[in-house]
Parts: sequence; structure tokens; C-alpha cells
Amino acid sequence: MVFNTTEKINSSSSDPKKQASDVLKVSEKLVSMLVKPTNTYDNVNFTRAAVEAQIFMVGPNVTLDKIPQLSTTNASIDIDLIGIAKNNLHTISAAVAFMSYNNMEDLLKPNFFNTSDNTVKTMMSTVITATLPKTTNTTLTKPVNFTLQHIREFVSGGNLSCVYWNISEWIVDGCSLVKTNSNYTVCSCLHLSTFALIMETSRIPTKDDPLMELVNLVAVIVGLVFTSLALLTFAFCRWKSGVNNVARINLCISLLSAHLLFLLTQRFLTLIKPHKELCAVISGALHFFFLSCFVWMFIEAVLLFICVKNLSEISSKQRAVLNSGFLIVIGYVIAFVIVGLSVGLVPEAYGSEQCWIKQEKGFIWSFLGPVCFILAINMILFINIIISLNSTLKKLNAEVSRMKQTKIMVFKTLAQFVILGCPWILGFFTENNQMMEILFLILNSQQGTFIFLVYCVLSDEVRQQWMRALLPSLKSRTIKSAPSKKHWEQD
Repeated sequence: MVFNTTEKINSSSSDPKKQASDVLKVSEKLVSMLVKPTNTYDNVNFTRAAVEAQIFMVGPNVTLDKIPQLSTTNASIDIDLIGIAKNNLHTISAAVAFMSYNNMEDLLKPNFFNTSDNTVKTMMSTVITATLPKTTNTTLTKPVNFTLQHIREFVSGGNLSCVYWNISEWIVDGCSLVKTNSNYTVCSCLHLSTFALIMETSRIPTKDDPLMELVNLVAVIVGLVFTSLALLTFAFCRWKSGVNNVARINLCISLLSAHLLFLLTQRFLTLIKPHKELCAVISGALHFFFLSCFVWMFIEAVLLFICVKNLSEISSKQRAVLNSGFLIVIGYVIAFVIVGLSVGLVPEAYGSEQCWIKQEKGFIWSFLGPVCFILAINMILFINIIISLNSTLKKLNAEVSRMKQTKIMVFKTLAQFVILGCPWILGFFTENNQMMEILFLILNSQQGTFIFLVYCVLSDEVRQQWMRALLPSLKSRTIKSAPSKKHWEQD
């Protein structure tokens, strides 16, 4: 019951240090109760949601040269328990208890490692505890080695420290790093206690953060406004029977949902982060909405490619395949299946510090994989569209009346580059490049704006309906403002 309770206490703790100390003491007492006298050797293992534990006991008649390595999912320990037992002359017995806590880093935070304030501290392992319960002489015969699996991606240039918990802070006394790679680190300690692995990285300068936050906020809000206007236009205008706006409408819905949820999450991140389940649900929803955006971009690219290739109405066979119901199923089911598989296979991948997909262990590729695939296809389709339009424009006569149409067509073609999501490729070049990051934010937040410009403002059909709607009000204003005959006579 106590071990199951530790999973739920982290977020509600007002004094995390005291609560962690209480949990550690109770856990050690409970584990010590599992130690029983034995003539040779015995072991007890158990796993709970919040903790994994292994207890190994040796007695006076043990014939082992050394005990097997004790291990949990994310850590293991090598200890000379046989030598420790021989130091207990009267009983010639000893026991070691090894525990790995899944959520203890939420209480014993890496920031309790009191080093330079100019570094960012990250917990790189689960918190583990090793004790010698019901053992009279607990003097170690040789250093104890811990192998700690990295639970987060190692950052190049980061400084790793093997630390242990000393009442109120993490310290390194008596512990040293033996070996490390991208996946695990081996620590050696001269005593037993509660241990962890902490990484320190240089703090990123924040002098430009306010600028980036302002650019991001303004760009997203402008994009949301024009996306909403595009949706209203699609909803209230009467379209010809041959016009299929299903892809554009659903792309606007997905863009509006994704960017609005992203904006609200970032605005209230400090309130959301303590609630891990809510943060994970939000990151899953963002994963779904952004993926559905890309699927609808792909559908829009395919439809545009077909229209440009044929330069006529889609044939009856093609129209039957590309009906609205079929498109809606493709647009949302593909994204739902990908997110569903990700949640089913790796539910721990959701709920990062920014309430997004976690970077470690390649989880982010559940998003980047489909995105890269769609972007590659959209780029190929866009290049083919440009080639087809170029050959068509060459056949037109260079008349004045056609030059204006040609310029509009060129603008629409360039705008399609943004609508189809091609500027997302810039995301691979934004690292340490603020100008590229600003360009990336502006272009990819304005997809709804370009949809509004191309399919609403520059649409003759929409403009005619706007004029018909505005004309009666303009006429009535003209009549009201015109001077009457009586006024003319007085003048």
C-alpha cells in the first residue's frame, strides 16, 4: 500500500525534501522486513508502479564466490556481499536491498544539486537506493558499482555527476564516474545511500527569448484570425457544384485547433506542468492535430496536382474516388492511427517539459517520420505543379488583359508553397540561427492567412458575393446621405 501511494504524492507535496525522506525511510523499513535468516542464500523481488526492488541474502553456509548482479529496469548494482558477510564474524550473514524509484526525481529534484547557477541541471537516471538491512557490520570491503541507464537523451557537452542524497541536497562525496556512453553511466561509490545521475549543461542565454515569444505570439494570433475568416468565408459563401473545398475547410479546422491549443498550452504552461496526466493528454492532442494538418496538406497537394495536370473537371471515376467522405476518412483516420499506435506502444513518450513529445529515445520520430514523408511528397508534387503551370503559361499570348491574370497565378502558385507546408523544412536549419527561426515561425503560422488570400480574397466568385452583399447597404447609405429637393431650394 505504501509503495503504491508513493506514485501519487509527488504533485501534492508542499515540502518535497521532507516527504521524500519519509518515503525513503518507510521504504527501507518495509524492505528490511522481507529479510529472513538463511543458511545458504535467498532472494526476494517485487515490482510496483512506483518502485522496483531486489533483496539478496547470504548465510553462513553460502558457497557462492560472489552474488549475481542485482538489476531493475533502469539500473543495476555490483556489490561484494560475500565479503561483507565474512566481516560479520558472529552471524557470517548479510543482506543487500536494491530499489529503483520511478517518480522520485519529482521530489528529489536535480536543482537540489547545489552547484553553479549558470548551468541547467537534468536528472539523467531514476533515483535508486542501496542498503544493508539487518546486517551488523555494514563496512564495505570494496567500492560498489552502479550502472544507471539514461532516461533522457544525453546532450553533447553536458557534464555528468554521480551523486547521493544527503538529508537536504545532492552531493558527490565518495562517488565517482567510471564509464559513460550515450545510453548508460557506471558510477563507483564508497558507501551506500540513495543515488542518481545528474547532467549539467550550459544555460542558454535568454536575452532574445522575449523577442521570440513576442514574434511567436503575434504570428500565431494573426494566423488564427485569418484562418477563422477563411472558415467563415467557406461556410457562408455559395460555391459552384464543381468546387470541392473539403480539404481546405478541414485543413483550416486542423490548423485552428492545433495552433489554438498550442498557444493556450504555452500561455498556461506553469499551471499545466504539475498535472502530468493533463500534460500528456495535451501533447497527444497536439500530436493528432498537427499530424492531421499535414495529412490535409498532402490531400490538398494531390487535388491541386490533379487539377493542374488535367486543367479540366475531374473525370467521373476520379470524382467517385475523391468524394468528400473518403477524403475526411483519410484526413483524420491516418493521424488517429499513428497517435493511437504511439500511445499504445510508448505511452511514456508524451508529456515533456513543454507538454509535447519527449525527445529522448527517438520518441519524436513518431511525429517527424510522417511529417518528413509528407513534406518530401508535397515538394515533389509542388515542383511538378510549377513545371506544368510554366508550360501552360508559355502558351498564353502576352496580352495586357492576360498579364494581370498571369501575375495572380504566379502569386497563387508561390502561396501554395506555404499552404502545402513546404516551409516546415526550414525547421531542420533553425538551430543557433535566430533569423531562420523567426522566418520558420512566421511562414508556418500563416498557412491560414495564405488560404484566406488565395481562396477568398483573390477568388472572383467570393468577391462577387461580397459585392452583392455590400451593394444594398452602399445604396441605402447613398440615398440617406443625398440632399433632398427642399434643401437644394433653400440653398
